Amino acid sequence: MAYDDRTALIVVDVQNDFADPKGTLYVRGAGDVVAATNVELARAVAAGSLVVYTQDWHPESTPHFVTEGGTWPVHCVAGTWGAELHPALDLVRGAQTVRKGTGGEDGYSGFSVRDPRSGDEHDTVLESVLRDRGVERVVVVGLATDYCVKETALDALRRGFEVEVPAHAVAAVDLRPGDGARALEAIASAGGEVD
Repeated sequence: MAYDDRTALIVVDVQNDFADPKGTLYVRGAGDVVAATNVELARAVAAGSLVVYTQDWHPESTPHFVTEGGTWPVHCVAGTWGAELHPALDLVRGAQTVRKGTGGEDGYSGFSVRDPRSGDEHDTVLESVLRDRGVERVVVVGLATDYCVKETALDALRRGFEVEVPAHAVAAVDLRPGDGARALEAIASAGGEVD
């Protein structure tokens, strides 16, 4: 992967609830993802690339959670330990953080959120942050391959960005065996580079 001032590294949801074994939605292999992401962060910073972190940042009550009819256990509730970025993740001074799901929406993509009841979609600030910096290409790393990484990568492609996903820097939930592999195939089929 090559980084430059037209490239942004998007670090997706490397938060305690996903990346720590005590988290409510721990993703197996997350420790390796944190280490690989730190390598990518160092490379991106050295090349002058923009770095953006995304965070799930849910209210306590949302139809996104299984307790209210959704799919997922309660996770990444705003202001809690579970929503914090993992302490082993390197933080880049001046990097932007995009929080998603703040109004109870499904926050799979870093670019948009969707109301789980109505299906209405709304943009986050991510695209404008990238456009303001003249970004043309994004590298997407983090958690989880089959949900937030996939949706962020596909959304970036739909919005005209070149997309690269380094397979060593992502890990999948795999609710169904093979979901992670299928997610990477979907990104490649849509025009993204997976390596």
